[in-house]
Amino acid sequence: MRSNRILTVLTVISALAILAAAVMALWVAPSAAGLTSNETFAQRIIYFHVPIAWLSMLAFGVTMIGSIGYLVSSKRNWDNLAVSSAELGLIFTLATATSGAIWAKPAWNVWWTWDPRLTTYTIMFLLFVAYFMLRGAMEDPARRARFAAVYGIFAFLSVPITFMSIRWWRTIHPVLIDPNEGFGLSAGMMTAFFFALAAFTLFYVVLLMHRYRLEQTAEQVESLKEQINY
Repeated sequence: MRSNRILTVLTVISALAILAAAVMALWVAPSAAGLTSNETFAQRIIYFHVPIAWLSMLAFGVTMIGSIGYLVSSKRNWDNLAVSSAELGLIFTLATATSGAIWAKPAWNVWWTWDPRLTTYTIMFLLFVAYFMLRGAMEDPARRARFAAVYGIFAFLSVPITFMSIRWWRTIHPVLIDPNEGFGLSAGMMTAFFFALAAFTLFYVVLLMHRYRLEQTAEQVESLKEQINY
C-alpha cells in the first residue's frame, strides 16, 4: 500500500512538472534573436524534442541493464524491466521523430532528410522493433527472456552510435552540447531547458514504474494460468 501511495504522489508531481515545463518553454523562456515567427515556434520545440530524445536513449540503456541483469541472475523481474523500458523507448523515439520533423520543416525546409543522425536514429528504432518481434516469436518465457536479453544488449550498440553520429560525420543536425563550446543556449533558455529535462526524466521514471508493475501483474496471471492448466 505504501508503494502505491508513493507512486501516486510521484505521478502527480510528474504531471505538475511537465505542465510547468510547458509553461516555461512556451512563455517564460526567451526567444532566440533574429528568428521569424515560424522559426521561433520551431525553436521552442527544443525544450520537448531534446529531453524526449534523451529519454529514448535512456530507456534503451535501461533495457540493456535489464538484459544483463537477466543473463546474470535468470530472474524474471530483470526481463520485465527490460521489456517495459524498451516499450517506452519506442514511444519516445516516435515522439522524438515527430517533434523533430516539426522543427526541421522551418529550419531545413524539409520534413525529413537522410542526415546521419536521422538515419542512425531510424536504425536504432527498427532494431528495437525487431526486439519485440523476437519476443513475440517465442512462447516459452525463459527462452524468450534469454534470447531477448542477448538481442537487447546487441541492439543497444546503436544508441552510442546514434548519439555520436553528429560528432563523427558531417551533418546538418545541430550539436546542442559541445565540450569545447558549451551550450548553444542563453542563460534564460538554459533554465527552461534543464527544468524540462528533469521533468521529462521524472516522467519516464514514473511511466516505467507503472509499466513494470503491469508486466509483473501479467507474469502473475501467466503463472496462475499454468497452475490451473497443470
